Amino acid sequence: MILFMEVIALQSGSSGNCIYVAAGGKQLLFDAGISGIQAESRLAAHGRNIRDIDALIISHDHRDHTVGMGIYQRKYGLPIYVTRATLAVAQQKIRLGKMNDIRHFDAGSTFSVGDVQIHTIPTPHDAADGVVFVIDDGSHKVGILTDLGHAFDELDEILPQLDAVFIESNHDLEMLAGSFYPESLKARIRSSQGHISNLDAAELLQRAASPKLQWACLAHLSEESNTPELAIETHRRLLGDRFPVYCASRDSATPPLRL
Repeated sequence: MILFMEVIALQSGSSGNCIYVAAGGKQLLFDAGISGIQAESRLAAHGRNIRDIDALIISHDHRDHTVGMGIYQRKYGLPIYVTRATLAVAQQKIRLGKMNDIRHFDAGSTFSVGDVQIHTIPTPHDAADGVVFVIDDGSHKVGILTDLGHAFDELDEILPQLDAVFIESNHDLEMLAGSFYPESLKARIRSSQGHISNLDAAELLQRAASPKLQWACLAHLSEESNTPELAIETHRRLLGDRFPVYCASRDSATPPLRL
């Protein structure tokens, strides 16, 4: 039984998202945007067996968070926690196949997996019923705060409670403006339903993170309009050395981060 809290981003970005959390003797996966083979092998590289996962928890309906959920359920037997609206829209977009163990939650509710509480917070991101998560094992709280839309007010209430956080730091404003994205996509990213920038994320952490925050991991970085070096530099400029800042990879797993 794993008694400490351990977090591994198996991948984070528009090409696929999946985060592993071990807490309170339970092992959880958040989102299924990478293949089953990728998830299985990246967990195995850290001594974890995907068949031991206690729950797969889905944040919203976009393909980079849902494409593998049917495989995870059928091949590995993982129960899926998802809102009804998220599941319905995901099934319209993607051929997910038959799934036998679906457990619904309501956006904004709290549910438990064993002794671990999962707090869900609705977001303004352009999804059917999107949420972010705070995972609480009774000793520590870690936030998975990506696909935010904008830095909405509830985030200022959530961040002071956290011991660690995965936080979206999607783009650099100048790189986005100069990117080859069509103007419609640039407008969508910058909109209140899109993604937050490096500066947005750094200002949010500067404003709301408490002294208890042990680390932040920047997530969902854009391939075309951001770099890990630029994202970290932006945060360091505003935050100094208040706490360690890491970056989740777009194509591989991070080393385990512990609390």
